[in-house]
Amino acid sequence: MCENTAFILGQEVEEFEREFAAYHEVKHCVAVNSGTSALHLALLAAGAGPGDEIITTPNAFIGTAEAISYTGARPVFVDIDPATANLDAHRIEPALTPRTKAILPVHLYGRPAELKPMLELAGRKGLAVIEDACQAHGARYQGRRVGGFGLAGAFSFYPSKNLAAYGESGAFVTHDDRVAALARSLRAHGETAHYVHQRVGYNYRMEGFQAAVLRVKLKRLPEWTGRRQEIARLYRQRLAGVPLELPVDPPGSECVYHQFVVYLADRDRVQAELKSRGVETAIHYPCPIHLQAAYRALGVPPQSLPHSEQACQRVLCLPLFPEMTDDEAEYVADTLAEVMAKNRKAVAPAIHFG
Repeated sequence: MCENTAFILGQEVEEFEREFAAYHEVKHCVAVNSGTSALHLALLAAGAGPGDEIITTPNAFIGTAEAISYTGARPVFVDIDPATANLDAHRIEPALTPRTKAILPVHLYGRPAELKPMLELAGRKGLAVIEDACQAHGARYQGRRVGGFGLAGAFSFYPSKNLAAYGESGAFVTHDDRVAALARSLRAHGETAHYVHQRVGYNYRMEGFQAAVLRVKLKRLPEWTGRRQEIARLYRQRLAGVPLELPVDPPGSECVYHQFVVYLADRDRVQAELKSRGVETAIHYPCPIHLQAAYRALGVPPQSLPHSEQACQRVLCLPLFPEMTDDEAEYVADTLAEVMAKNRKAVAPAIHFG
């Protein structure tokens, strides 16, 4: 490890950028202070601004929409594919207007979105594609790592992510030299040289300490990802036949399982009973973005995006982390199966929104 006084940016950050870019098969990585900042820079690189519209999903963390709002553009929410919980590529074209600037899919829970039809549509319409890969470190779509398909991609290294810093951090990735140079300038107060500011920028720089931590952890990411996938396979095997719904992993995609989610009716009751038996779970996300008070001014009424709304009402995230043992995962799955069998009337036999 380098011994120096570069607390912000510096050699450790530069080395991490090279290593992360190589791992994700992209030309450039620009290390920043959060995934939200990376999304903001990506949208600015796409030219997004006041009066523009950005197509995205309502079934995600609110930071995705906030990054759009930071530019002055307006998020336009399109419903999800209930099989994957990701933005439904086939619903995007009817939502386009002359103001549409970009499409912003989220690789939710580490599961790649269906990028091919989005990229084809964007190519026909002259739109940018920005990938929110904040939950999808190392995931693959049709053999390639996510993040490098569109104009730019964004990753988060929040402490709960598959690749986690010891605080807030993120990364902006791209193959485009011009876009990378713009992002490097914007993250550091618009500098093009020390104390030379060609534009108004932001303080989005990564700390050297976070880069040092991430460099160590990046070496372990393939191992940790493999273990997440093993646990996911175990869950799928043990939950086969249990009356709940599991998202589909599309052929040709490699999910990295930031979360392992199930969909079920009477979710809150099931969650409470699991907790009483020592199984802690989480809900990501309980309310779709278009129904959050922060975005009420958009005027998107309830029931307008039914697949997203039902997914948020039914989603439950089971424990999943690389250090988890098979015995622990089996206990979680078997306990869930017992809870579901105890009161089948509380659970729909299957969840199909379309």
